[in-house]
Amino acid sequence: MSSRVTQAKPDCGCAERVQRNDDAFLSWVGQLVHDHRGRLLAVARAEGLGPEDAFDTVQEAFGSFLTLPAARSLVDARDDSRNLLCAVTRNLARNRRRLAAVARPHEADPERLAALPASDAGVEELLAAAEDQVRLRGCVASLGELQRAVVTLRMLDEIDGQDVAGALGITPGHVAVLLHRAKANLLTCMTNETERNAP
Repeated sequence: MSSRVTQAKPDCGCAERVQRNDDAFLSWVGQLVHDHRGRLLAVARAEGLGPEDAFDTVQEAFGSFLTLPAARSLVDARDDSRNLLCAVTRNLARNRRRLAAVARPHEADPERLAALPASDAGVEELLAAAEDQVRLRGCVASLGELQRAVVTLRMLDEIDGQDVAGALGITPGHVAVLLHRAKANLLTCMTNETERNAP
């Protein structure tokens, strides 16, 4: 009669190593904010934002930066992390400046309001546009991690291809190929979703 003896696997210290890496990353993030917030505020202000909008933009830039797959690889790359943060901040500031809510003050002059053209989009069109947005987000989420990062940085954050390549540690040509393939995948996904939801 054979007896089975189960032996506990020796602890390889993996959990401690992961904890140390996380602690080092969080410490680096704190130092990153401390070192670069002033410079990033200056970048946002130089793009024409007021103090409050510039502050919000810098916070958003740090949030976007930390979600990038390449963020952890830049822990010891001070210049690279600073350059990427400046590029993200600059693009977010430009996008924020383009918003009508920031670009023009709101005025409640009845004559001006009456002179504005009426929106041609009815409820049906608005609902269809909202559904398209939901489908697009689902399709973007289905992309691979690297393709999703390229789409987010190039198309949504409008960051230059060279900067994206530097942030992700790949060549600009590879960024272009990934973007091309991601667009094809998104088109296929959106088409399939539209056909699937057709009555």
